[in-house]
Amino acid sequence: MCGRYAASNSPDDLQVEFEAILADNAPPLPADYNVAPTDPAYAVRTRKSKEPDQTPYRELSVVRWGLVPSWAKDRKIGSKMFNARMESLVDKPAFRSAFERRRALIPADGWYEWKVTGAAEGRVGKQPYFMTPEDGSMLAFAGLWEIWGTKPDLLLTCAVITIPAVGPLAEIHDRMPFVLPRERWDAWLDPAEQAPSTLLEPTSLAVVEGLERRPVGVDVGNVRNNGPELLERVDLGRADQEHAQQLSFDNPE
Repeated sequence: MCGRYAASNSPDDLQVEFEAILADNAPPLPADYNVAPTDPAYAVRTRKSKEPDQTPYRELSVVRWGLVPSWAKDRKIGSKMFNARMESLVDKPAFRSAFERRRALIPADGWYEWKVTGAAEGRVGKQPYFMTPEDGSMLAFAGLWEIWGTKPDLLLTCAVITIPAVGPLAEIHDRMPFVLPRERWDAWLDPAEQAPSTLLEPTSLAVVEGLERRPVGVDVGNVRNNGPELLERVDLGRADQEHAQQLSFDNPE
């Protein structure tokens, strides 16, 4: 699963990286090192031009993380639908329509995952890791977006697609975000591309091998904590001592 991630890049940098235009009236989001479900986040969507004979373009939009289908009676359902499993995209009603017509890219610095490390005082201990490109580049998660409600209270929401963990990431958790390399962005954002076999080819091992698996402190488990210090590497020996005193009580597992 993907229940927390970091997104610190400015909208200016994201517009350049994804060749996108910032949506009108989109509020600038501050750097967020502990993005959690229901938080606002950036998403890149394909939009049709209002001008005739103009090609579609990429828009950098502000959305709420947690998909709310258009037919949902209550937006609260989004708090449980922040991930969409690849295996159910074609069949599950909550995701099927969005997969066909409303795919998105979710920019990220990296994501957090919790690895089971043992037990203390009868409770399971978990060590958080931060997965991020070793070269410092940005990531793009494959995602879906939806519009819920009516004007003037329309709500844009998104979900991050997850897949079975690839390569060494499986040592930490059995699932991971569906990470798309740059050469796959165009096809993912193109509503005309409908072939699941093309769109859902898993993240390559080469991409995974370019990720650092960085052990970080347990403070990331609390949604109230936010700041670049959450990304700092910790010594696993010291982390084991911290677990003996304070287990990750608020992680999203």
